[in-house]
Amino acid sequence: MMGPSHALSGAAVWLAGSFAVEQFTDYEQSALAIAVGTAVCAGGALFPDLDLSGKVTKNEGGATVARTFGVFSLFIAEVVEKVSLGVYTATRLSKDPVRRNGHRTLTHTIPFTLLVGWGTTSLCNAYGKWAVIPILFFMIGLALRGLFDEWAKRAGWVWVTVISLGAAWLTYLNLPGNQSYPMIGLAVGVGSFVHILGDMITRAGVPILWPIPIKRRMWTMVGLPKSIAIKTGSKAETVVMRAVLTGLAVLATIGLVAPSVLREFNIEV
Repeated sequence: MMGPSHALSGAAVWLAGSFAVEQFTDYEQSALAIAVGTAVCAGGALFPDLDLSGKVTKNEGGATVARTFGVFSLFIAEVVEKVSLGVYTATRLSKDPVRRNGHRTLTHTIPFTLLVGWGTTSLCNAYGKWAVIPILFFMIGLALRGLFDEWAKRAGWVWVTVISLGAAWLTYLNLPGNQSYPMIGLAVGVGSFVHILGDMITRAGVPILWPIPIKRRMWTMVGLPKSIAIKTGSKAETVVMRAVLTGLAVLATIGLVAPSVLREFNIEV
C-alpha cells in the first residue's frame, strides 16, 4: 500500500477503536487524547516503511515516511534498511532468496510491532512528558506526510518539521504531568500492526510469521492470493479503500465528539 493509505488506515482504526471502547467499556477520552492517539497511530502506520531508503545525498527516493524530514529521515531510513537486511541475511534459511535490500523484512513482523510499542511505552514511563515531545514530533510528522501527502510535497520537509515541532510542543503543554502515557505506546504499536495488515492484502505480502521456520524458509511472505490481492496504487486502493477508510474515520469521529448528530439519523450510540 501507498503511504497515504497506510496513514489513513491507522487514523481510521484508532478512531473506530476508541469509539468501540467508549461504547463497550465506558472509557472516555478527552478531545486532546483522541487527537493525539489518532495522529500517533497514523504516524505509526507509516513507521514500518522506514526500511525503504532512498538517496540521502540527493534527498530523493525512499518511502513516504523516509522523506518526511528530508535528508535526516532519509538517513534514518538508510540505517533501518541496512539493519533489516542484516537481520534477514543472518537468519535466512536455504530456501529464502538472497536479497539486496531490507524492505518488507524485519519492520514488517509481529516482533518488531511489539518492540516499538513496548519501547515507546518504556520511554514514556521512564521520562514522562520529556519523552513525549520527540515521540509526538516524529509521529505527527509522519502523520502529516501521509495524511496530507500532496500538501507535504508542495510545502517541503522544512514546513512539515516546523509544524510537527509546534504541534508536539503545544500538546506537551496541555498534557497532564506525572503520567506514563501508555496510550502513546499502544498507538504506535497498533499503527505498525495496521501497516502490516495493509501490506498483507497486496500482492507482495509480508513475513508476518517470522521467526517461525516453514519448509526451510524463515521469511515466508504471507498475503492474499494474487487473484484478489490489491495492486499498490490501483483505484481499488486509492479510491475505494480510501473512501471506505475516510467514511469509517468520519463516522467514528462523530460518534466520539458529537453523538447527538448520530441520534439525528436514528443511529444508536
